[in-house]
Amino acid sequence: MIGEIKRFLSGDDVVTVKELRKSYNTFPALDGISFSIRKGEVFGLLGPNGAGKTTTIKILSGLSMPASGTAKILGYDVVSNPVIVKKNIGVVPETSNLYPELTCFDNLIFAGRLYGIGTKKVKARADELLHLFSLEEKGDVLFGKLSSGMKRRLTVAASIIHNPPVLFFDEPTTGLDVMSARALREIIQSLKNRGITILLTTHYIEEADRLCDRIAIIVKGKIITIATPEALKKSVSTERAVDVKISPYPPFIEEEFSKITTAVKYEKREDMFRFFINDLNAFLSEISAFIKGKGLSIEAVRTVTPSLEDAFVQITGMKREIMVQEKGGGK
Repeated sequence: MIGEIKRFLSGDDVVTVKELRKSYNTFPALDGISFSIRKGEVFGLLGPNGAGKTTTIKILSGLSMPASGTAKILGYDVVSNPVIVKKNIGVVPETSNLYPELTCFDNLIFAGRLYGIGTKKVKARADELLHLFSLEEKGDVLFGKLSSGMKRRLTVAASIIHNPPVLFFDEPTTGLDVMSARALREIIQSLKNRGITILLTTHYIEEADRLCDRIAIIVKGKIITIATPEALKKSVSTERAVDVKISPYPPFIEEEFSKITTAVKYEKREDMFRFFINDLNAFLSEISAFIKGKGLSIEAVRTVTPSLEDAFVQITGMKREIMVQEKGGGK
């Protein structure tokens, strides 16, 4: 078994999924999805809630049976070889599966013992992980008393107690504050740097852009496309645009923008206005004179290049707001 795993770790594809299907009653959660994940890659499944992301991880981790299709990890079929597969994966679920009545140290010990790690070795490994995740001072603290960010970090630590070569993250930063989400992303990047192959599901477009080497966009159980973030952005055909931030911002100014002849249209984007244009120099000259004539000033100007959000919207026909609203806000 060890020789076979080493052979696959030295190859390209660590995870292979072919024509995977799964339904709940008459609802097709997965409708024939196929993808592969290379060694040391962070591969993202990007899509709204209900797209089939969690179902995919449940099948890959042996928690759910597919209706048809195949899924292999390190060359082992997840259905016919579940024990071998589970020994070589770690799973970080969206909601932590650790025990609130146990301390951080004891949770790690318990997780390690489940994988058959000896007492002396698992204690050393638990100490190592508490240090790695900056939780040394929390070893004797009950898991239930931790902050949400610390709970997430310990959940990741428990998932790699047995040094798995493959790691699954299901919506890793959902419910975390900005600082905790940033810290977790840094942890994911460090795990990648250690050679761990990672499958990450998310409905946060920016998160997929930051972390993933390749992204599969999944909607209603179907994978629409697979590409690198850069390739997805380059595939976007979009109008030329410029973002302008005006200071101060009087409410009446929006009604006046229709008088700017060099802008085809405009829209409000958070604290800036996005103008769609044909000629950059002509627009900059007109907008500068226009704003000055109103007794205002331009605080910032930036040209707009296609984003992953633009690619997602164009490829799926969905609005970004659908992704954000599904679970209460984006990061």
